[in-house]
Amino acid sequence: MSFRTKPRAIALSSGATVRVRAAEYLDFLAAWVRKPRQTASVVPSSRFLARLMVRDIDPEGGRVLELGGGTGVFTREILSTGLPPEKLEVVEINPAFARGLERHFPGVDIIRHRAETISAHVSGEPGGYQRVISGLPLLAMNQATQRAILEEALKLLAPGGVFVQFTYSVRSPINQALLNDMGVIAARAGQTVRNFPPATVFHYRRIEAEEEQAA
Repeated sequence: MSFRTKPRAIALSSGATVRVRAAEYLDFLAAWVRKPRQTASVVPSSRFLARLMVRDIDPEGGRVLELGGGTGVFTREILSTGLPPEKLEVVEINPAFARGLERHFPGVDIIRHRAETISAHVSGEPGGYQRVISGLPLLAMNQATQRAILEEALKLLAPGGVFVQFTYSVRSPINQALLNDMGVIAARAGQTVRNFPPATVFHYRRIEAEEEQAA
């Protein structure tokens, strides 16, 4: 079953929305208690951070891949841009979160595989994605894991495509030496204090041939 309207939660009454948010907080807290390193925060991201993460998505452009769907905060905002659900895939290895995403976003493909090998499990073709939106705790991961995830994203992104990542630091969560080695540039795309903790969003993209020549 697929749908072309915004997810049901977007159109809920204020009282129902509060109940949905409360359920999300409880689900997220439970996941953090079970696997704190995997979840990395005791609360889900705010809608203010989510709006920063999905800014500039073209609803008529290429596919979008979300890494670490969690309770669906980013998923909901991605769909609110008007992107058709069939052009969105969400990666989530936590079984409880994955079931919740399947229940709330029936038109979206939920993928239960690790981000380090995700290019082998997506529906779209390499080079067909405009954005990879990451809710993964990259700052808590070692450099080898960061490299693997970024390499997978770069395989999927179209020329000019962007890997979007947030962090609770003001600095990029990916080491500059690693970015240089991979031919990737980072740009700070925004910050919000209306999140707990306050968060910064970074955009990562390949250094195109003309940029290398100009340098």
